[in-house]
Amino acid sequence: MSGRTRVTLFGMLATLLTSWSLAPLVESSGWLLQGAALLGVQAAVGAGGRRVPLARSLTVAAQLLVSLLLLAFLFAGKAESTGSGPLSFLVTDFGALFQQGVRDVGEFAIPAPLTDGIRLLLLAGVLAIGLLVDVLAVTLRTAAAAGLPLLALYSVAAGLSTGQGGSWFAFLLAGAGYLMLLLSEGRDRLAQWGRVFGGAPSSRVSAASGYGGGAGGGRAVAPVRFGRRIGVVALGVAVAVPAVLPSLGGGLLGGQGDETGASGRGGGTISAVNPLVSLQSSLNAQDNRVVLKYRTDSPQLGEQYLRILALDEFNGVKWEASGRPLTDVPERLPNPTGLGDRVREGATEVRTSVSAAETYAQRYLPMPYPATQIDIAGKWRYEPAGRTLVGDQLGKDRFQNVQGAQYTVRSLLLRPTAAQLQAAPAPNPLVREEYTKLPDNLPPVVAETARKVTQGAQDDYTRAVRLQDFFAVNGGFRYDTKVSSGTGSQAIARFLADKEGFCVHFAFSMAAMSRSLGIPARVAVGFTPGEKQADGSVNVSMRDAHAWPELYFEGVGWTRFEPTPRSGISLPDYSRPETPAAQPSAPSALPSQSASAPAPMPSQAEACPPELKKLGECGVPAAQQNTGAGAGGFPLGAVLGWTGGVLALVALLLLPLLWRRRVRERRLAARDVLAAWRELGDSAWDVGIPPDEALSPRRAAGRVVVLGKLDGEPAQAVHRVAGAVERALYAPPGADVSYPELAADVRLAGAALLAAVGRRARLRALLLPRSGARATAALSLRAAAASARLSSLTTRLHIPLRGRG
Repeated sequence: MSGRTRVTLFGMLATLLTSWSLAPLVESSGWLLQGAALLGVQAAVGAGGRRVPLARSLTVAAQLLVSLLLLAFLFAGKAESTGSGPLSFLVTDFGALFQQGVRDVGEFAIPAPLTDGIRLLLLAGVLAIGLLVDVLAVTLRTAAAAGLPLLALYSVAAGLSTGQGGSWFAFLLAGAGYLMLLLSEGRDRLAQWGRVFGGAPSSRVSAASGYGGGAGGGRAVAPVRFGRRIGVVALGVAVAVPAVLPSLGGGLLGGQGDETGASGRGGGTISAVNPLVSLQSSLNAQDNRVVLKYRTDSPQLGEQYLRILALDEFNGVKWEASGRPLTDVPERLPNPTGLGDRVREGATEVRTSVSAAETYAQRYLPMPYPATQIDIAGKWRYEPAGRTLVGDQLGKDRFQNVQGAQYTVRSLLLRPTAAQLQAAPAPNPLVREEYTKLPDNLPPVVAETARKVTQGAQDDYTRAVRLQDFFAVNGGFRYDTKVSSGTGSQAIARFLADKEGFCVHFAFSMAAMSRSLGIPARVAVGFTPGEKQADGSVNVSMRDAHAWPELYFEGVGWTRFEPTPRSGISLPDYSRPETPAAQPSAPSALPSQSASAPAPMPSQAEACPPELKKLGECGVPAAQQNTGAGAGGFPLGAVLGWTGGVLALVALLLLPLLWRRRVRERRLAARDVLAAWRELGDSAWDVGIPPDEALSPRRAAGRVVVLGKLDGEPAQAVHRVAGAVERALYAPPGADVSYPELAADVRLAGAALLAAVGRRARLRALLLPRSGARATAALSLRAAAASARLSSLTTRLHIPLRGRG
């Protein structure tokens, strides 16, 4: 195996091993086998092109063309046609499938199902990285630079698969692949230096390679062994050091990482965290997997929100949880902040048993608010202000999470009345000061709109209700999960102008506007109650992810409001001023029944907006993933037609190259001195030295040597061929004019002529050889001869060539 072939194989292997880091992103790893096969074909085309040899640019173009054709064959008919004819397949359908893949990436949660669109993105990305690695490591002979595309591939995979596990193993595979690529290229370079003397006995050193093991399987010589040791040590250090130094956690080897910064030790703090990063993708998820199951004895299932975290700090860029001290989880949680005796006496304590899915790895514990007691195994910490539980640190880069957990929560079902909220006294000054802070860059339109909407209101409760109704009822806002999920001050202003968004926009905007009116507010993140099953359990799925504002009222505490006009979500009873104060708890069974079946009536399905149909909130199943059947079936004729056309175009472009190669082989195979001399003259002509028929062979050879800048052995080869021509022309009959090395000398001279010119001239000589003028002249002579013979024949037969006027 040649050194370049070895580098090609290890470059393909390095790409494939690095691609393993993408495996956690999708549910199935079957695409890796397809990627390996496609990479093998791509590498084989490159090796073949370099062996011909083709110009570097042509080799890369051939690899790219073959890769595109392979993808076209593999995904033909997978996208629904939006056009007609062959062009729709190569452009419209292929582009549509690519766009579908981009949409799937944004809509599915990790690990995503292996749809045709996602599979196309994975294979196309791996082939692109493989082509870059092959070009850098083999074509340009810079294997070290090939680490850049490999690092880009691994970085993207590691960044997306954070928390999915196995990152250290993926890094080990990627690092080993890159290390083997470097060693293979180093071995190839070492072989070009000549014989290397090392620690192995000379009798066991291969005379052919001068650096490897002997034929008898001897050990590698010192430079190779030393290089391997350096690589193994470097890879070991790269894997081991992040595990020893805590300061390196959360990098490419960070695995799940510490998303919150909780130390896990006594008195640690929760630093900035924003779980809303994945909220939009959860709402748009097509598979809508169940993440939580629970049973509860609550008489009002519609109030059974599972709260994860409260975001209480708005810095102008995003809402986030401020740094809070952590404590051990008490056996009985303290009374909620601000909850008075009157509301506490009317509350009911309910029991909820929750089971989390194995695929749900949230570090914050979803539970009803306000919880009073939690029974859960594992290491957890308690944050009193937000009344949340966060997973403690289990080891280096390992933290307790909800994954697969089963736990029981006791919580209060609070039933405040509109009258109690309306009569609430002024909030605690410390609470008001902390929870009414707003950034300096908040656009004036936010506060102006809040004042305009609440104009005439005499108390904070009435202002809160008017803000809620402005968003949910009479403000003209539209629920749309496809809107960009910006969280900063400008995003709120844009939302107020465009009037379309999803729960993040509604919750953030109402909280910010409430603070501008002096009402303490924060944003809660969690899940809506979910869907009740026939066996009495309740399923909470990804599309139940939700965000809502919590406003503080003295004597009641933090109170949920619902500004989001989303199907299946109803306004809280206490936010309806017209509801009688003594009756909110009377029809307790009715809200439970209605909340357990949040799907709309069948009569609403036809009028349901498309975005709500996609969320499965209209009583109809979400749109199914396109299976690629298409209306017209598999376009086999289009595929064959366009493939044939592309191949014909490529063949047309390569026709001069193929013709020139065929002529050369035919001339040299004939072992005729004059034919070989003509081939040498055409080789010089192709690089820009036109033939001069007036010169003798000796002077013509001198001219080729001077103009072609030949010296050494190639120059002597040209003169030897010229001498053979003179002997063939002027030697007496019967003289021995044989020349066994004729073909070898002509090839040597031709290669030297190509090597002496620049890359552009060399490419011109290969693709558009000037000696092709001989073929044009020959065709013209043949055409003239044929025309003369036809004219003579028609004259003898008296056949007129033109009709009479």
